[in-house]
Amino acid sequence: MVKYDRAALVAAARGSIRKGSKSFAAASRLFDRTTRERVWLLYAWCRACDDIADEQEHGRTIVHATVGTRLAPENRLATIRTLTELALAGEETGTIAFDALGQLMREVPLSPAMVEDVLAGFALDAAGWRPRTEADMLRYCYHVAGAVGVIMATVMGVSPDDEDVLDRACDLGIAFQLTNIARDVWEDHETGRCYLPAEWLAEAGIDPCAIASLRNRAALVSVVARVCALAGQYRASARVGAARLAFRQRWAVLSAANIYGAIDHKVKQLGARAWDQRIGTGALEKMGLVAAAFTESHRQPLPAPRLPLSRGELASAIVATVDP
Repeated sequence: MVKYDRAALVAAARGSIRKGSKSFAAASRLFDRTTRERVWLLYAWCRACDDIADEQEHGRTIVHATVGTRLAPENRLATIRTLTELALAGEETGTIAFDALGQLMREVPLSPAMVEDVLAGFALDAAGWRPRTEADMLRYCYHVAGAVGVIMATVMGVSPDDEDVLDRACDLGIAFQLTNIARDVWEDHETGRCYLPAEWLAEAGIDPCAIASLRNRAALVSVVARVCALAGQYRASARVGAARLAFRQRWAVLSAANIYGAIDHKVKQLGARAWDQRIGTGALEKMGLVAAAFTESHRQPLPAPRLPLSRGELASAIVATVDP
């Protein structure tokens, strides 16, 4: 079995984030070196789990996959769990992204429960889960992104006992995932998934099985606007927590929040045309958003809005399901 040293793990993780997420790669450059490398290690594990779950490579369909080699969702989940559990136990996995998690566990006071909260999100997808209510959608966002925000905050040096800042970090992860849901409605539909609440779709008169139909676009705009509004609330809450971080961490967090906020704005602005192509931010636009975050880092944030559900409520609740 191949054994990777820290330098090799960091180099591979850096390549992973540069290939998989230009937004997170840009924000990560603002951290000090140690934090930046640890963020890369965390990203590598998250990216690998996503790719195994979706049978992709850095979020993209594997074009030259051998015919007949697709695994059942539960088998993909079992692979993720097995490799993650080995990493948590301090064992070499022979897989660089999971060894990256093992390295991170040796450097940062992460708990197995933090990691398990993230794995629960992959279990929901493997089960073909669909949200019935707004609360269900938010609980899903907690597991696939809010829980990652909690780990990220710990990587940045936040104490595992600082519940308030961890709550705000969770809020930012939830905001990111809500933006992904709003932007990726069409892509998710093509893979047989829908993360918009069934109750919201019913109110708008949209058949979940025909969500990509052109006749539903006008109605879909109003549903997605609700998702974007929720994302804005959770982003605003996260900004309050960012004010308690060291300057470079605060600048990086606010930069990421600005970049995702810009995507949110474009989704709302484009209306029914929001899904004609994948929405993102260009290099110059990112530079402007990072510069704005630098200025914002020196100001006190506005008071946090009241959120529909807190981290404690999301973590303890059982997610209701709708049959696909």
